[in-house]
Amino acid sequence: MTPVDQRALAARPVRLLGLCGSLRRQSRSRALLDATGLVTRGPAVPGPVAFRIFEHLGQLPLFNPDDMALPTAQVLALWAAVDDADALVIASPEYAHGVTGTIKNALDWLVGHPPFAGKPIAVFNPSHRADHADLSLKETLRTMAADLIPGACVRIPVTACDLSAQQLSATSPCQELMTEALQAVVGHLRERSDSPGQKDRSLEHGKHFDAKETA
Repeated sequence: MTPVDQRALAARPVRLLGLCGSLRRQSRSRALLDATGLVTRGPAVPGPVAFRIFEHLGQLPLFNPDDMALPTAQVLALWAAVDDADALVIASPEYAHGVTGTIKNALDWLVGHPPFAGKPIAVFNPSHRADHADLSLKETLRTMAADLIPGACVRIPVTACDLSAQQLSATSPCQELMTEALQAVVGHLRERSDSPGQKDRSLEHGKHFDAKETA
C-alpha cells in the first residue's frame, strides 16, 4: 500500500465482502455469513468494520472466456464489489466431495480480473467433518494468487445445527471462532499496510497465471 492507501484504510471502516457458495433459502453457509456480519459489530473485533454479502452469485451467467470483453451487469457488479472490498469472506458447503458450482463459477469470473490477485481472503468451512471442498477451494484461491489470511481460514461447524444467525453470533464455539477469524483479518490488513511489496508480488504472480491460462 502507498502512504495514501494506508491513511485511507485508517480513516474509514474496513470493508469486508461475503461470498456464499450455497443458494439454498435456509443455507447454513449463509447463516454463518449473516452471523459474521453481526459479530463485526461486537467490541472484540477491531473496528469499525463494514460487512456486506454479495447477493447475486446465482444470477451470474456460466463462465465463458469469450464473454470477458462484454460482461453482463451481474459480472460487472461482482467485479465492482470485489474491487471495493479490503478482504473477502467465503463460506461454502461441500457437494459430493467438491466445491459448489455457485462459488466455482464466481471464481472463474474472477480469474481474469486483475484486481483479484493479492486480494486478502478468509475461508470459513461450515462443515462439521468434510474437508474435500475446503481444501480444493483454498487450492483454487492460491492458484489465483489470492492472499489467504492465516488464522482466518478456519472450520466453523454450523451444518448440523439449526441455530439462526443471531443465535450463532452469540453461541460458543461459533461466536469465538468468528471473532478470532475477524481479528485475524483486521490484523492481516494492518500488516499488509506496512508491507507495500506484498500485493505487488501477488499481482506479478497473477499476471503469469493469466498469461499461462490464456495462451
